[in-house]
Amino acid sequence: MHRKAQAVSILQASESSSSLARLMNLNRESKSRLQAIESLLPISLRAGVVAGPFEAGVWCLLVANPSVLAKVRQLLPSLQAHLASQGLPVESIRLKIQKS
Repeated sequence: MHRKAQAVSILQASESSSSLARLMNLNRESKSRLQAIESLLPISLRAGVVAGPFEAGVWCLLVANPSVLAKVRQLLPSLQAHLASQGLPVESIRLKIQKS
């Protein structure tokens, strides 16, 4: 007798798996930090910056290319200070060029 696999939503799966729930929580934290700093990024850079992994106080921002990386690097001190003032502190922010 064959048993049909039952489809579950991501929310249901995360509620039944502690490791998936942890990953989803880290993803939410990363996205909330990006939302908090978005207004500090020049409009021309916003599309080139994506929230990356957040773990153990280190947040990674994925950037589109080396020129975006250079410009965002100059903003890091103000981004960290703004995050701390919003109750979203990070120990450090890493920048990584996103592969296409």
